[in-house]
Order: sequence, then structure tokens, then C-alpha cells
Amino acid sequence: MKILLFYHSLLSDWNHGNAHFLRGIYHALQMVGHDVSVLEQEGNWSLTNLMKDNGTAAVRDFRNSFPNLRTNFYGSNFEELDQYLKDADLVMVHEWTDPSLAEWLGEQKQKYRYVLLFHDTHHRAVSDPASMAQFKLSQYDGVLAFGESLRQVYLKNNWHHTSWTWHEAADTSHYFPILNREKTGDVVWIGNWGDDERTEELEEYLIAPIRKLKLKATFYGVRYPDKAKKLLKDAGISYGGYLSTSKVSETFARYRATIHVPRRFYTQYLPGIPTIRPFEALASGIPLLCAPWDDSENLFTPGKDYLVANSGDEMTQLLDDVLNEKGLAEQLIQHGRQTILAKHTCFHRAEELIAVYEEVRSTYGAGREISDAYKSENENK
Repeated sequence: MKILLFYHSLLSDWNHGNAHFLRGIYHALQMVGHDVSVLEQEGNWSLTNLMKDNGTAAVRDFRNSFPNLRTNFYGSNFEELDQYLKDADLVMVHEWTDPSLAEWLGEQKQKYRYVLLFHDTHHRAVSDPASMAQFKLSQYDGVLAFGESLRQVYLKNNWHHTSWTWHEAADTSHYFPILNREKTGDVVWIGNWGDDERTEELEEYLIAPIRKLKLKATFYGVRYPDKAKKLLKDAGISYGGYLSTSKVSETFARYRATIHVPRRFYTQYLPGIPTIRPFEALASGIPLLCAPWDDSENLFTPGKDYLVANSGDEMTQLLDDVLNEKGLAEQLIQHGRQTILAKHTCFHRAEELIAVYEEVRSTYGAGREISDAYKSENENK
């Protein structure tokens, strides 16, 4: 099957954590025999900033780490994309795609008769609904939302009446335990500081416990303002800057624990969405502790895959327990890794994606027939 994936960027994961999952899906689809092409916009924001901060070395690192993944660039002339669309079976459009291109791809579906899916892996549906309302999805065959709560937003807002919950997962080809590495620190946190979406939570559940226990810790990520860097320095925490995908598992292997602190939108407005970091930590075999989040879809087993703290004081105690009870740490590592391998790899998600494609084809036919069938079905509801 010929599959086209329109991403914000394949080459860059600078403040673009979705790239981790999207690369994994590309790899998984490729490994099971599909013909996959990725397209990203020339001069996209993430790649521009990656090059600005790290130069061409970061792109070389990607190519060395993902030798079988290739990207194609497109500009403002969308007609040049016809060469990719003419034989496509499935086209998937990520939510960071320009709305004008997303709409154009919907219009072309009448001509080329591919299955067209919109893929949303962000909180903008609740944090900036006006930006998401720009997408014209009437010609799309459905929406892939990375959590049930997000799927419900699409239904409630009438953005599309057909949707599936399609969670992110771990790319286990690149996230896996690296054994026999000397521990050089106690706690590592890999995440971007961002737009003040969890500053208070980071201070309570991460920085304060590290300071109280006098632990050796390092933070990695981008978009750390001077205020954030000062917080880390005052707590005795090192700041390591940008960390590429290829170095994540190796970095986890040198620390004794990590902590997941969800952004506020995923605790207050989109419960049940863990985002990509817990999947990657569990796959890499490091004990994971979490600030409060509601696993309402039963993706994991809290208490066995990871520990949950409901306050900063509780996080301090749990962190101390994990660092000083080898048996507890080992149990978390083993159970968490087993859960990922059993349910949450990119190969699992590739199977789910193909199942969605086959459901659309078998239920509604192809091309124009799909749109007409959906329209008729919606009018009868």
C-alpha cells in the first residue's frame, strides 16, 4: 500500500516531540512492507530552530540514527504534490500542517480517491480552538485523535463526525534499555519548558524534591527562559540543552529515575492523555514517577508500571523510596517495559492505522463514494 504522511517535520524534533512517534510510525509501516513517503514544508519552524541551535550536525545525527527514513520538501505550489498523490492509497495529515494545504488535500481526494485522515497530537483543540477551527475537514474520512478526551472535543465541536482514538506509542527500535551503563546521576528530566503551561507543577513535583533530597539531576530540552535556568541553578540542577532522539535511551541509562510532569491542559481539559514521554521512559527501562494524571483509558497500571505522587511531599518520599530500594526500582522497570512491549509500540499503532484504513474502505468504498456516504450518514443522524 502507498502511504503519504504530511508532517510538520521528520528531520527535526526541536520542540517537536511528536516527531518521535511519527518517525516510529514511518519505520513500522516501512518494516511491514508499505511504500511510505513523508512530506514536510520547506523552512518549517522546528527545522529552522534546530539548525539555528545545532547546525548541520543535528541533521547528520538524524540520518545516522534513521538511515531508512527519507523526507521530501514542498513549497507554496501545491500542484507539485500531484506526483505523490496520484497513486496514494492512504494520506495522513498531521495537525501542524498548514490549514490551506490540509484543505487542498481534501479537494484532491475527489480526483485521486485516497483515504484521507487528519491526525491530532496536541492540546490546541482546547487551548486554541480558533486555530483548529480553521481546518476544513469535510472531505476527510475521519480524525485520529491521540486520546479519547480529544476525540470527544472533535465530536462536541462538530469538526468531524467520524473519529478514532489513536494513542502515541514507543518507537522500540530506538527506545530500549541500555544495560551496564555507569550511573552518573540520580534524576533526569527530558522535556521542553515551553509556554508556562506547567511551571508551578515542575517546581512542586520535580525541582523541590530534587532540592530537598540533594540529588544529582540534569534537565534536557529547549525553550528554557533565563528564569527557568536560574531555578535549576538555585536547586543545584544541571541544564543540558537540546537532546536528540538518538541519545535519549543512552541518557536514561545513566540515571536512576525520571519523572513525568504533564502539561496543565492534559490534566484539566484532556484527561487520559499521557503524551509521548512516559511511553519512551518505560520502553527505555528507567523507573518512572508521575505527577498527578488520570489514566482514564487504562493504558497502564499505576503502582506497577510507574508511581503516582499527589503532592510534592509525596513525590519526595516516593523518589527517595525508588532510589534506595533496588527491588522496587527493578519491579517498575520490568513491569513498565513489559506493558510497552505488550500494547504500546509503534508496530501496534501501525496495525491500528491499517485497521482504520480497511474499515473506511470496506464501509464507504473509496474517493467520492466515501464523502457522499459520510454526508448521507451525517444528514440522517
